[in-house]
Amino acid sequence: MPDRTALPRAMLAAWVLLLLAACSQGPAPTPPASWGWQDASGERAIAPDEAYPELFQAVQESRLFSDQKHFVDALPLREPARIRADYLRERERPGFDLRAFVGRNFEESGSVETAPPEAGADLASHISDLWPALTRHYEQVPAHSSLLPLPKPYVVPGGRFREVYYWDSYFTMLGLAESGQHQRVRDMLDNFAYLIDTYGHIPNGNRSYYLRRSQPPFFAYMVDLQARREGDAAYRRYLPQLQKEYAYWMEGSAGLRPNEARLHVVKLADGSLLNRYWDNRDTPRQESFLEDRATAARAPQRPAGEVYRDLRAGAESGWDFSSRWLDDDRELASIRTTAIVPVDLNALLYHLERTIAKACASSALKACEQGYGARAEKRRQAIEDHLWHPAGYYADYDWQRRRPIERINAASLFPLFTGLASAERAGRTADSVAAQLLRPGGLATTTRASGQQWDEPNGWAPLQWVAVQGLRAYGRDALAEDIGRRFLAQVQQVYDREGKLVEKYDISGNQGGGGGGEYPLQDGFGWSNGVTLQLLRLYGPGAGR
Repeated sequence: MPDRTALPRAMLAAWVLLLLAACSQGPAPTPPASWGWQDASGERAIAPDEAYPELFQAVQESRLFSDQKHFVDALPLREPARIRADYLRERERPGFDLRAFVGRNFEESGSVETAPPEAGADLASHISDLWPALTRHYEQVPAHSSLLPLPKPYVVPGGRFREVYYWDSYFTMLGLAESGQHQRVRDMLDNFAYLIDTYGHIPNGNRSYYLRRSQPPFFAYMVDLQARREGDAAYRRYLPQLQKEYAYWMEGSAGLRPNEARLHVVKLADGSLLNRYWDNRDTPRQESFLEDRATAARAPQRPAGEVYRDLRAGAESGWDFSSRWLDDDRELASIRTTAIVPVDLNALLYHLERTIAKACASSALKACEQGYGARAEKRRQAIEDHLWHPAGYYADYDWQRRRPIERINAASLFPLFTGLASAERAGRTADSVAAQLLRPGGLATTTRASGQQWDEPNGWAPLQWVAVQGLRAYGRDALAEDIGRRFLAQVQQVYDREGKLVEKYDISGNQGGGGGGEYPLQDGFGWSNGVTLQLLRLYGPGAGR
C-alpha cells in the first residue's frame, strides 16, 4: 500500500543530499514547502512555462532531456521566482552550464516501473499484481511541483505517465472493479469529483500544465460504475459534479449565432448545438514544446497559434494524434481539430445529459429531469441529422465546410455504446465497421496508415471495449465476440513473449506492440489492464460457465 502522505523517495533523497552538501557551506537550504489538496486552486497551480519562462524555453530548446515531458515533471527545489532570477543572472556569465544549473535546482522524476510477472502467472493474475505498483497517493506535493495533489489514492497508466489521466481512468476502473478493488474505484471517482469542484472541470491529467483542457467526458460512466455497487445513491451524491462538468463543456453557448463556435460549443446552420474539442491556450504544449513548434513551422500559411490550438484540442480528444483531425494524412501541420464536430464527444455528452436527468429523477427534481432529458433528445436528433454518413455509418462533421468527414473510424461506434443509435443505423454501422475496420488483432482505429499513433496499424484497448459493449447492446454479439477475442489473443501473445501489457498494439497481424506518435511504446498499462480483465470475463477461458 503506498504511503498516503509521503513525498516520492527520490524527492526526499534529493533534499537530504542538498542538506549534506550544504553543511560545510553555512545554513542548510530549506526543503520546498508542501501544499495539500485542501489548499488547491487554479490560481495556485502555475505551469513551468509561466513560472520560469526563459529557463523553460532554454531547457526545451537545448534538448537537455530526450523527452520534453521530463523537465515539466521535474520538481523545483526552490521558489520558482528565485530560480528564475538566478538563471537570468547566471546565464550571462562565461562558461555557464545549463545542465549543471538544472541539476542544482531540480529533482528529476523517474518512470513508473512495473515488475515482470512471476513465473507461471497468467494474464489476469499478473494484472491484479500490477495494481499496487501503479497506485499513487499524494495528498500533499511540494509547493512548486507541476503535480496537483488529490485527496485519495489513484492508479496511473505507467511508464512516462506518472499522473492520473481522465479518460484512461474509466477503463482502468473497469479493471479495478473486476479485481474486486471497489474502494479504489470509489477513491478515483471522488478524486475526479474533487477536481471538478476545485478547477471547474476534470483536466487532461493532474498536472498544472494540463489544466487548460479536459479529455473525453467519461465521468458519468464512472458514476454508472459506482451505481452498480450502491444504486441511485451514487447519482444523487455526484449530481452537483455532473452538472458542473456539463456546464464546462457548454460554456459559451449563450448568444451563439448559426455557423459560429465558441470554446467547446458549435451552433450549426439549423440552430443545433453540438460540441468540439478545444483548449484555452494557443501556445505549444509544455510537454511537447519543440515538437509543436516544429509542426507549426511546417505550416507558414497558418497563424502559429491556430496550429497550436488544434494540436492542444487534439490532445484533449485523447486521439493525439490521428488522420481523423488532418486534411493531409501525412502532415500533422494540416490538423484542424477545432473545425470538427466529433461523433464520440457528442455521444458522450448525450450520455452525460441522460445521466444528469436520471440523477435529477432520483433526487425528485422534476424540472431538472425534464430539462436535461430534452437537451439529450435535441442532441440525439442533431447527431442523427448531421453526424450520419450516407455510406452507412456515424461520422465526424466538418462544421466550417458544412459536410461529414469522408472516413470511417472506431469512433463511429460511440452512438451504439451510449445507446442513442436507432436499431437500423446501428446495424448499418456494425456492417460498415466489420467490412472496413476488422483486423487480425481486433478493431482498427482508422483505415489510414499515417504514422500517427491513433491510426493504422494500432489498436487501442478503450476502443475495443466501446466496440464490444456497443455491438452487444444492439444484438451484434457475434461481431462483438470476434473483436474481443481477436484483441485478447493479441494481448496474450505480447504478454507471453515480453511479460508485459502495453499502451497500444499492432493489430495488423504482426503480433507486437504498437508504434508511431511522439514517444516510445509505454508499458504498464492502466487501460489495457482494465479492458483485458473485462474481456477475459466475457470471452476468456471458462467464460459463461
